[in-house]
Amino acid sequence: MNAIVAVDENWAIGNKGDLLVRIPADHKMFRQETTGKVVVLGRKTMETFPGGRPLPNRLNVVLSRNPAYACKDAVAAHSLEELFEVLKPYASKDIYVIGGSSVYEQLLPHCDTVHVTKIDHAYDADAHFPNLDRDENWKITADSEEQTYFDLTYHFVRYERKSLH
Repeated sequence: MNAIVAVDENWAIGNKGDLLVRIPADHKMFRQETTGKVVVLGRKTMETFPGGRPLPNRLNVVLSRNPAYACKDAVAAHSLEELFEVLKPYASKDIYVIGGSSVYEQLLPHCDTVHVTKIDHAYDADAHFPNLDRDENWKITADSEEQTYFDLTYHFVRYERKSLH
């Protein structure tokens, strides 16, 4: 399973229910990675999408503890057990965890690859992703050239879980 996330230099991912910044090339990379795949997200993340609607051309699976939660054109899972049942028919490499922070926290132990857009800036934030640079179980396996968007610099980094042997 994959996770895909944009973080600032403190591994922050959001503030007051919104992204820290919108970078067109990051959104393009996100679309390229996830189109035609399965995305797993939380209810609050779904509510940030245009019209609160699922992302097109993907199976959207929303993890919500609320047993009454349902979303048109998305699959709701109300526990990790239910989520893993929903995901059984899909190849792990085709599943992307896309947020928010509590969903990342719950599912990171099940991920073997994390696609990180690292933004060279510190934002005010109230939501974070675990710092993979400080976790000995993860290693960087790809790092792009530095990219620029106006005065922001960032790069795309792929982390892979170290094998357990």
